[in-house]
Amino acid sequence: MSTEVRLNRLHTVIDALEYPIERETAREELSDVTLVYADGREPLAAVVARSNDDVFGSAEDLEAEVYGNAPVEAVGEPGQSEGDA
Repeated sequence: MSTEVRLNRLHTVIDALEYPIERETAREELSDVTLVYADGREPLAAVVARSNDDVFGSAEDLEAEVYGNAPVEAVGEPGQSEGDA
């Protein structure tokens, strides 16, 4: 059964993993999770696969890698702009 999770609720799924965890194991464990972005969605395993780290020592480490490898469009509301109006 597939699970959808918003990026700001990522901890609800990664906190359940046992750490340290290898990148490939994390990909397998998270293969049924889809991240829901402000402007789209993507399999969490695909985001984890883009990490350069082979091992995540904690949920915080994995979360930082996911945030660092998520597309720019993942953050914010659709159509939101932080530029001058």
